[in-house]
Amino acid sequence: MEDLVESILDYIRSDYTDYAVMINGEWGSGKTHFWNNKVRKKIESMQLNGKRYTTIYMSLYGISNLEEISKKIFIETTQLMDKNLRKFMNNNDQTTIPEYAKTGIDMANLFGVTQNGDKLDYAEFFSTDDKVLCFDDLERANVDVIDILGYINNFVEHDHIKTIIICNEKELSAKLKSSNLEMKTFIATYLLDKQNELTKADKPIVEKIQDKIEHVFDKANDYERIKEKLIGETFEYAPKFDYIINGILMRYESNPDLIRFLRENTGFIISTFNKSGTRNLRILKHALNDFKKIYEMVSKSYPNTSNRVMQTMLIFTIAVSFEIKAGKVTKDKFVNIKDNEEYKSILVSSRILMDNRQFYIKEFDNNYYYNFKSDYRFFKFIEYYVRTRIFDMKIFKENMETIINTIDTENLPAYKRLLTEEYWKISDDQFDGVIEEVYNDVKEGKLELIDTVKIFAYFSYFSRKGLIDYDLKTLKNTFFTGMNLASLKSEYCPNPKEELGKVAIDELEEDMDDILKHFNMLNDQLLDKKYKEIADDVMRCIPMKMEQFYEKFDKQCMEIPIFKYVDPYQLFQRISCASNEDIVLIKEKLADRAERYTKQIEPEMKIIKQLKQIIDDYLKGKEPSIKTVMLKDFAKELGYILDKYKPSFLPRKDDKIEATEQEII
Repeated sequence: MEDLVESILDYIRSDYTDYAVMINGEWGSGKTHFWNNKVRKKIESMQLNGKRYTTIYMSLYGISNLEEISKKIFIETTQLMDKNLRKFMNNNDQTTIPEYAKTGIDMANLFGVTQNGDKLDYAEFFSTDDKVLCFDDLERANVDVIDILGYINNFVEHDHIKTIIICNEKELSAKLKSSNLEMKTFIATYLLDKQNELTKADKPIVEKIQDKIEHVFDKANDYERIKEKLIGETFEYAPKFDYIINGILMRYESNPDLIRFLRENTGFIISTFNKSGTRNLRILKHALNDFKKIYEMVSKSYPNTSNRVMQTMLIFTIAVSFEIKAGKVTKDKFVNIKDNEEYKSILVSSRILMDNRQFYIKEFDNNYYYNFKSDYRFFKFIEYYVRTRIFDMKIFKENMETIINTIDTENLPAYKRLLTEEYWKISDDQFDGVIEEVYNDVKEGKLELIDTVKIFAYFSYFSRKGLIDYDLKTLKNTFFTGMNLASLKSEYCPNPKEELGKVAIDELEEDMDDILKHFNMLNDQLLDKKYKEIADDVMRCIPMKMEQFYEKFDKQCMEIPIFKYVDPYQLFQRISCASNEDIVLIKEKLADRAERYTKQIEPEMKIIKQLKQIIDDYLKGKEPSIKTVMLKDFAKELGYILDKYKPSFLPRKDDKIEATEQEII
């Protein structure tokens, strides 16, 4: 790096130059830091021909016209000539003037009168041989790059002012090619059509359009031509990151515990940074700032957290920061992973059963945790913090409590070890015991139904590999029994495809077919049980708690066939006891629901048909009253709803109405 500094200083020392120099490097690699802390200080300490150099730095980020550049140069030069201002800056060790401070300086200073009333020293103002211009962020300007370089060329070619341009040429090239692409494509297509080139089959149309765009709008060539004229030397900025990272850590010297931890784990920081495949120090700085908060929160609330867990948190914070902020992956890749157990399940499935459906997660783990052993490798609270900038205390506490209770895998239930840990990590003397414990848990129905299915996939795999003595027929019989018992206490699984997708079941399709059919049957029964409970809870609000009924019905029952699980006689009794107003409101709600969710509620039409028949039978021979009229309208609306469905879905007219609980369920 010192060689690069010296090369730039040689350019400054040259008596006569009619060219600028360029410092090229990737975004976030520290180019601006290099200028401020290495190059600028050296330039301003130089004295040639009795004069000291003055540097004038300007970022072109967001500049929308050339006049803004002129204003920036004028402000910088006139302010540095103000004696009082210069004295203040020297006394306070100020090297640059904050942008907001520039706006507060007396406007007279901009028109030739300094703050102390002295006139502007035009001899000093017109002097150019002691000034060095530095233009940063060339690729981020909102002005055509060709125009900016032409503007800068005036200083270089005519005034021979030493000029340094800092940019990322890779991004600049991409910007030149992609700007106004839609307009360029339209014009290129128009020109090809006028030249009768579109209909010729000599080459693909896309290639023709691309060639025409490059021919007509070849800004890249324009850039190369003016660069050849303006830029005498281009220096590639390739910093020694180890040295720079050590410098970054100095900002945490005020926290002795944190800086000690970071110093001890500098190797992990550098290694993770290198594995990111970027050279973006800016993202690393942000990641370390995030880790500072994480470290302080963990140290305060969970002071006995192991050093290994803290090391893993450090790696994970940096890794996730680069993956999300460097645009390497969409944020959605991590959103649906809810905890470390699910993360490890995905890895186990992909590694043991060769499931490639979670390729990104496997590659992420292989990259950042290569040769690093840790049982807890995914921290949801960190991922959420990096992704949303919100430090969620609830997720933080849940994660940390899980770490405290499960970090020692030998204390994990045996079935969780199989689902979240590569089986080869289980020692030979423990493996048989783990298998026996899991087998007994399955047999007694102790696991969740969905977990029982996942476990069968592994047992089937182990059986084929000869790792266990159970044959597939015995395993299936045991697992059928265990699934039946498990279903008695399990919750309905709303996303079985997603859950089972964590296990490469496709690889064991023959073994799994019967198990999956039995699971789907049991899971459907659990759904019926769930809906029956909802139906009982909602319908008992009629007629005494109608506000609760409307609220619960809107939230829970609009898109599900809830009346399939209701006794039509009991429902009629409740509706007939409701107020006339509520009868009307329920009728309107059912009509709206049938219009919006026709297909979803189709399974309940048999009960709706029975309910209509019960109301019709009740109204026979009844004297007209407001209540009977409302009930008649209610039954008529049920008829309209039934008309939306094909006759084959409804019971025949001679079907008996049996309101037994057996039929309803």
